[in-house]
Amino acid sequence: MNLISSFTKNLIEAGCDEVGVGSLAGPIVAAAVIFPKNYKNHEIQDSKQINKYKRKELSKEIKENALSWSIGECCNKEVDKINCKNASFLAMHRAIDKLNIKPELLLIDGHIYKPHNFIPYNCIIKGDSKFLSIAAASILAKEYRDNIMIKLDKGFEVYNWRNNVGYATKNHIDSIKNYGITEYHRKTFGICKNKKII
Repeated sequence: MNLISSFTKNLIEAGCDEVGVGSLAGPIVAAAVIFPKNYKNHEIQDSKQINKYKRKELSKEIKENALSWSIGECCNKEVDKINCKNASFLAMHRAIDKLNIKPELLLIDGHIYKPHNFIPYNCIIKGDSKFLSIAAASILAKEYRDNIMIKLDKGFEVYNWRNNVGYATKNHIDSIKNYGITEYHRKTFGICKNKKII
């Protein structure tokens, strides 16, 4: 399926998406991507539809062809402090602030966003399966976050972050029940509440 290249003809648009909101451990990561108006790539899709090998390849392609791209993140401690929704907004704000071109319009994946720096925005439900720049942002964010969780897996192999990247798989939940939580878990989340830190 070919995604839409742009929302407008003349405005500088940045597609934004985040990953990790539903995870039990690790950060929430957001990305922002600005493509040239004439850029096309039929292989770029929602990151959930792409395997990890293709995602790595496309991440390189996106970075080489974007006019600007950036990553923002909120660590698990920030998520605990301000909650998931606000942390996802903050991660997007941080990504947008790091762009070396100021966007004139933001294309936000989802139905809600907290305005930032007076930049106009459009929220687009399932935007990562509709717009090229949002899909590209989803790919960069997931690639970046997955790599963080794979690195954190060393020393915490019992939680299997290398494969579940912090999400609530049966193996991950069973490990939390049996061993407690780490400094990288979100202590305000369901199964993680009131668990001792190993």
